[in-house]
Amino acid sequence: MNLSNLQPAEGSTHNQNKRVGRGEGSGKGGTSARGHKGAKSRSGYSKKIGFEGGQMPLQRRVPKFGFKNINRIEHQGVNLDTLQALVDNGIVTDTVDFTVLVENRLATKTELVKILGRGELKAKLKVSAHKFTATAKAAIEAAGGEVITL
Repeated sequence: MNLSNLQPAEGSTHNQNKRVGRGEGSGKGGTSARGHKGAKSRSGYSKKIGFEGGQMPLQRRVPKFGFKNINRIEHQGVNLDTLQALVDNGIVTDTVDFTVLVENRLATKTELVKILGRGELKAKLKVSAHKFTATAKAAIEAAGGEVITL
């Protein structure tokens, strides 16, 4: 190894670009590859997000309506007919709690569960969830089951 064949370690250098603004002889002098005039040729230029060259930007052209409540709490819905299907398949006998719902992929462990009233429930179940609709609660209790709010 000598001074004529020194080179940087593999992966240590990243900038392989030609250095601009270093004289005419470099081939990238003068306007430094920025072209002539206009905002992009100036120093300190930075385009605003969504800028379309003065044309009315998309986010201002598109009409807006409604709103998203940032405090909304989303619940994963599980219907009574789904619970009845678990009973029919022999997966559940008497208790349906959050772990059973997660194991059967009806909810993920981070979600809140709400029992909804579609379908009918024939089995006597002890159901625990975060929320219940009035019809679901009535149907579970009518079948002789028990409702536990987490």
